[in-house]
Amino acid sequence: MDKTKKAKPPSGQMVAHKNEEAMIAGILEGSPDGIGVAVVRFDCGCRKMAAVDKDGEPASKVIMYRDGAEAICALCAKDNGAFNRIKESFIHWSEPAPAAHMQVMIKNKVLGTGGH
Repeated sequence: MDKTKKAKPPSGQMVAHKNEEAMIAGILEGSPDGIGVAVVRFDCGCRKMAAVDKDGEPASKVIMYRDGAEAICALCAKDNGAFNRIKESFIHWSEPAPAAHMQVMIKNKVLGTGGH
C-alpha cells in the first residue's frame, strides 16, 4: 500500500489570500509615496484597496476587484461597496512599518474607528 501523500490543491481561501498579497505588492510598487495599503473586504467577496501615505492621504487610485471574476458584483457596482456591507478592513504596512502611534492615527483617518 502506497503511503505517500498527494498534494492537495490550494483552497479557495488560500488562492484569494495570494491574489490579495499580489495586489498589495503591485499597488505599493506603483505608489512611491505609499507606506501601506488599506484593504476593505466586503461580505460579497469584493475588495477595495488603495495605497496610503505617511499622513493618511491617498497615494494611489482606489482599486475594487473580486477574485476570479472579470468584474465586481452587481451590488458593489450599484453602491460602490456600501459601508454597511464591510466584513473586514485593515492596513497592510510596508516595511519598515511606521511607529505604532502613527499606525493608529493613519488607520483611524483612513478606515475610521468603527469595529470592522
